[in-house]
Amino acid sequence: MYNANMRYDILTIFPQIFDSYLNESIIKRAIESKLIEIHIHDIRKFSKDKHKRTDDIPFGGGAGMLMTPQPLHDAITHVKKLNKGPVIFLTPQGKTFKQTTAEKLSKKTSLILLCGRYEGIDQRIRDSLVDEEISIGSYVLTGGELPAMVMLDAISRLIPGVLGKEASHTLDSFSKALKRKKEYPHYTRPANFKGMAVPEVLLSGHHAKIEKWRQSKLK
Repeated sequence: MYNANMRYDILTIFPQIFDSYLNESIIKRAIESKLIEIHIHDIRKFSKDKHKRTDDIPFGGGAGMLMTPQPLHDAITHVKKLNKGPVIFLTPQGKTFKQTTAEKLSKKTSLILLCGRYEGIDQRIRDSLVDEEISIGSYVLTGGELPAMVMLDAISRLIPGVLGKEASHTLDSFSKALKRKKEYPHYTRPANFKGMAVPEVLLSGHHAKIEKWRQSKLK
């Protein structure tokens, strides 16, 4: 059984990126219904640099900049006092995020998501404060904010009440319960759109025939 509540703490140097996403649709309703709780933390505020810098050139040379350890250490240490969940660093080098990963993480009551930028973060932070590293795919993004939103969405919809109907997520294409990747075709009104008609069986009201038809589309 999944937990009925989840706290997320997200660490980023661009907190405004999350504003629109958190104020729309299902996630907004889940927050208002107190099914999930989301706190965004600006890593820059923890920087002791007079210009609030959070990056520097890497030792040994190389392209790009690297996020420095001090702001990250202080930000993570601060958040860990509020959230006892694992610290997850979003990085292309991490384990690939799958539906089974979402199901596993949805059983927790809290998560800390660390969004990297530039060429990544100082290895000492990865070694000492990061519990898990996750990637949403085999490609490189400019930062961890989009992956954090992907994870937040996939995990939150598994929490009871977020989607409204418990069956909604158990019937998803990659649901562990069904162990399948295909979905049967879906149709809604009108029954005939520009000469394209909905299969008659779906209009029959005969539930056994409808279920048989749907199962045939999964093969």
